[in-house]
Amino acid sequence: MTEHRFPIRVRPAAHRPAVGGHWDGKLGPALIVAVTAPAVDGKANEAVRRALADALGIHRRQITIITGTRSRDKVVAVADPPVDLEITLRRLTGEQRQ
Repeated sequence: MTEHRFPIRVRPAAHRPAVGGHWDGKLGPALIVAVTAPAVDGKANEAVRRALADALGIHRRQITIITGTRSRDKVVAVADPPVDLEITLRRLTGEQRQ
């Protein structure tokens, strides 16, 4: 099984869920994930997994939060990533590199 890891920055309790944007955080360039769930009892973490799965076109069970379960800055892993994952991540973060 292969996996792809990347950093994200979570914005809990947002007005609406959204995946996109770039954050220069302590874990490096990160994808911004806004969720409506509050950062209480793991609700935001589950909402992050759902939002990422929808944005990446994969199943929620393929996404694991590796580090930062109690932080806004997290590293997530995608198990068995689709072949176009890198392209999708660049599009979502706004990177224009080929």
